[in-house]
Amino acid sequence: MHLTAWATLAVLGVYVWTGVMAGWARVKYKVPAPLMDGPAAFQSAQRVQANTLEQLPIVLGPLWLCAWYLGDAWAAGGGLLWCGARILYALGYYRDPARREAGFVLGMVASGALVAGTVVGLLTH
Repeated sequence: MHLTAWATLAVLGVYVWTGVMAGWARVKYKVPAPLMDGPAAFQSAQRVQANTLEQLPIVLGPLWLCAWYLGDAWAAGGGLLWCGARILYALGYYRDPARREAGFVLGMVASGALVAGTVVGLLTH
């Protein structure tokens, strides 16, 4: 499960990156904590970080279960697909919130594939 361990670290890295971007936006736009009201670009950075946090349970749980029941490579592939999707989501959201859709959909597909992989693994064992 070495590949899944690396994919898990990548998932956590994406989350940390969104947190750093949220902190950077707080400094750039001079919005002191705990205030959450500010320019649209500041709010976008905060929402990306919060939305990524909300996504962690639906990627990490299925990632580990898929690795256990279906296989390390399949799980790691799904985890890395989710990472790419969340980066696409974030970059789109930072530019224009209307451009986040492709990343969101692809991230949900990745999470769904991990869930489906777990089901397949459970049914075949």
